[in-house]
Amino acid sequence: MSSIVLKTENNIAYITLNRPEVFNSFNREMALLMQQTLDDCANDTNVRAIVITGAGKAFCAGQDLKEVTTPELNPGFRKILEEHYNPIISRIRTIEKPILAAVNGVAAGAGANIALACDIVIAAENAAFIQAFSKIGLVPDSAGTFFLPRLIGFQKASALMMLGDKVSATEALNLGMIYKFYPIAIFEEEIQKIAATLANMPTKAIGLTKKLLNESLSNNLQQQLALESDLQIEASSSNDYQEGVNAFMEKRMPEFKGN
Repeated sequence: MSSIVLKTENNIAYITLNRPEVFNSFNREMALLMQQTLDDCANDTNVRAIVITGAGKAFCAGQDLKEVTTPELNPGFRKILEEHYNPIISRIRTIEKPILAAVNGVAAGAGANIALACDIVIAAENAAFIQAFSKIGLVPDSAGTFFLPRLIGFQKASALMMLGDKVSATEALNLGMIYKFYPIAIFEEEIQKIAATLANMPTKAIGLTKKLLNESLSNNLQQQLALESDLQIEASSSNDYQEGVNAFMEKRMPEFKGN
């Protein structure tokens, strides 16, 4: 059975982390396959939105500790970060398509930070987020120290990373860590609704919006204003822009094609 399952339907790619027996923790094989799957989604012109979720009770427990404590299996932390997690985070942020993290259970360590790197994070009501690194004498990785302070503020992020507290879905919503959470009974339905909405949006504009948000993390105001101008000109040359304007003038729903 594959550790990463990809299903594509209605212009949506559903990526499922699929090692439920170890709470979908990553080993080398799974991390490399995740990168390849993200590349496949990026290159598939039929894919206009991506959903990442987990099989079973957990979203992702981060690194498989059995791998790093078994000498013949252990790649070493430099290789784990530079060849496993860092490329996954980079792909999530640079793919010019919206990526939805559907956190169905516990998201811990690198698993939590992979979710937080996505464009939109939703959670089931029983989900939890844990910066588990300090519990075993490690530092946060997978861009956790980059995204979490920006999402919830320096003070809260510092406390969660140092204390390793478990954050419930309710608290994550209140902190601004996630977009929404839903009762378990309707979670799958809500995933499909949001993903369908994203897949029917003007994909070109969504990708350019994502680029603007990425650059805003390091640009000053004048640089950001200049980039907004450049990318607005690019967006206004798209077929989807013309369709959006025509639909508005004709008082009908637009039918975006993603280009």
